[in-house]
Amino acid sequence: MLTIIKSKMKKILLTITVAFFSISLVFTQEKPSYILYNKDGEATTFSLLIESAIRNNIVLFGELHNNPISHWLQYELTKEIYERIGNRLVLGAEMFEADNQIILNEYLKGLIAIRNFQADARLWDNFETDYKPLLDFAKEKNLSFIASNIPRRYASIVNNSGFEGLDVLSNEAKRYIAPLPVRYDPNLPGYQKMLNMGGMQGRQTNENFPKAQAIKDATMAYFIVQNLISESIFLHFHGAFHSDFYDGIYWYLKQSNSNINILTISTVEQDNISSLDEEHLGRADFIICVPASMTKTY
Repeated sequence: MLTIIKSKMKKILLTITVAFFSISLVFTQEKPSYILYNKDGEATTFSLLIESAIRNNIVLFGELHNNPISHWLQYELTKEIYERIGNRLVLGAEMFEADNQIILNEYLKGLIAIRNFQADARLWDNFETDYKPLLDFAKEKNLSFIASNIPRRYASIVNNSGFEGLDVLSNEAKRYIAPLPVRYDPNLPGYQKMLNMGGMQGRQTNENFPKAQAIKDATMAYFIVQNLISESIFLHFHGAFHSDFYDGIYWYLKQSNSNINILTISTVEQDNISSLDEEHLGRADFIICVPASMTKTY
């Protein structure tokens, strides 16, 4: 028994030592491309991020849409989780709208060519560089990839007419939206910030603007839950503002099931990344801090 305990202690000490030297190595690099922090602003490692991710049901990966480090680490995290759990990994993304799921599935199954998929799926301009690698990884490994976002035309209805504007849609259309009526808390910090931004920029405040954000958050959370399989991990990609400070998608997921285990990741940019700015503390469980001078993908 004593021998077993000593062996386990050696493994723990080895893990701590490796983590310490990994963090030290980051700081000794002359021009690090990023530094990974925990929510308390302490430098940590990608290895610890992986180990934390596989202990959760859902991983919410918040990106800066034009940040290459975000997209690179999304791909690397996808590979690392797959190596540990195989086809129990489910992927999903804001960048694909729910009414395009059939087209997405046809591409993943090799039924249609990439040119047909690109012609029909209302893809983002940076699809080729930033999201196609993730989609092709899912295709190669036969993983599910969920188009989780509300169709943008319906989000526009909310922006113009509030949630009530969705009531006139057909039952077929409502299949691509979180069940109505959607729970909405206008006092959530993220939605309050959106209201205040309009006023600070001298524009008339549109009270429906954060509601349009909320219907996206609610819909993404809904499709994550609908496609969460027992013993699986759902890795979801989206703009960081959709889950920063445990708001947005995170809040809606917890409304659905308060016991669900969720890990959040955010991406921020700073002029100096040697320490995490105070404004970013508590933004997520893991925070990818990237130099503001980093080349953009668009």
